[in-house]
Amino acid sequence: MNMNWEILSNIVTVFGLPFAILIFLYEQNEERKNEEDEVYQLLSDNYQDFLKVVLDNPDLHLITNESTTNLSNEQKERMFIIYSMLISIFERAYLLLYGKKLNKNQKRRWASWNDYMEEWCRREDFIKELPELLKGEDPDFVEYIKHLVNKKSM
Repeated sequence: MNMNWEILSNIVTVFGLPFAILIFLYEQNEERKNEEDEVYQLLSDNYQDFLKVVLDNPDLHLITNESTTNLSNEQKERMFIIYSMLISIFERAYLLLYGKKLNKNQKRRWASWNDYMEEWCRREDFIKELPELLKGEDPDFVEYIKHLVNKKSM
């Protein structure tokens, strides 16, 4: 009888423990994926909210690539605040999604944010405000945005 318990104990140790470790690692991986999905969705929701603000301010012509002329001081201030909101969203996306070693899904998520950033970095009004907007931001993020602006002018 004692021998049977010893054999069963060895079987559990040989098969059960590695199986439990594999299950634990799988669940950790799934949890990490779910957290990444949630972060991406929250950032996307923030960007959609930002676009609603852009739509609510058609007089600023924020979607055009050319500089908007003849803005009043109040319009210039609104434009700067809106661009500040955008930089904040972009910096969060950069800090939470960007990395040197990204898996396939992470690269796809980052590529969509990179597209948004490149799109805005083609806008003259946005570029003109960047020196002030980037003050105090993460140094790596600042360099990344500057790279996108320089890439636009090439």
